[in-house]
Amino acid sequence: MFTSQFTLKKIKYFNVRAVIIFFMLLLTISCAKRPLETDHEARLIYNEANDPLEPMNRQIFLLNTIFDEVALEPAARLYRMWGPPDIRDGISNFVGNWREPVTFVNDILQMEPKRAGTSFLRFLINSSFGILGTFDTASSWGIKGHNEDFGETFAVWGLPEGPFIMLPFLGPSNARDLSGFTVDFFYDPTSMWLSHKKWPYVRYGRLGLKGLIYREENLETLDDLSKSSTDFYATMRSSYRQLRTYDINNGNLDTSEEDDLFDEEFEDFEF
Repeated sequence: MFTSQFTLKKIKYFNVRAVIIFFMLLLTISCAKRPLETDHEARLIYNEANDPLEPMNRQIFLLNTIFDEVALEPAARLYRMWGPPDIRDGISNFVGNWREPVTFVNDILQMEPKRAGTSFLRFLINSSFGILGTFDTASSWGIKGHNEDFGETFAVWGLPEGPFIMLPFLGPSNARDLSGFTVDFFYDPTSMWLSHKKWPYVRYGRLGLKGLIYREENLETLDDLSKSSTDFYATMRSSYRQLRTYDINNGNLDTSEEDDLFDEEFEDFEF
């Protein structure tokens, strides 16, 4: 009996160690080759991309593209086809309203009391007069909304963005935003309330529904980017960085440069 338990523990130990070694090898193999120190131009491009895991990221991006073509985009087109605009707007408003608490918390953490007051007021108005957020009554009363997340808060606190990361099914990110996403997902007030009610499936449902809404709202934008890009992966990486910079600075940027990849159409574009 003791021997069997010891053997089982030994097998589990070696399995864990094998998994760790596998992922270490995967990361090592997936690292992009650093240019020589003497090749200054190549080094500049490499550092600007900030994508040391590019080979692996491109493979994940390919997986995401296949998933999008097979499942997400068709679902988004069906959602648009069979969902009346008023119904879609109501669902989008509902999902957005229950994200106001996390925006409120991040406004506080970023020392933005006026914006925090706006988020709090919007949540109260839309949750009551807007029937749990189905209607964006606050906007119709002139109280416009905004979004904040923990990735933005970490940036305001001065944390570096870290390397670019392509996440399976979730899309582009970086080390800082991935940490922020984790905090948003598990510790925002709505998620904590759902956990207290023992409704974890609702939390995952919110995430899936948000992805569907995002994909439907950006069908044309992503199609145009895909068709006009010679390197769609690099375009998405650059667009993500620019949009996150835009969000972190609350839109206070000069976006008139010729090489800017986003315009007014991208202002509400989220990954």
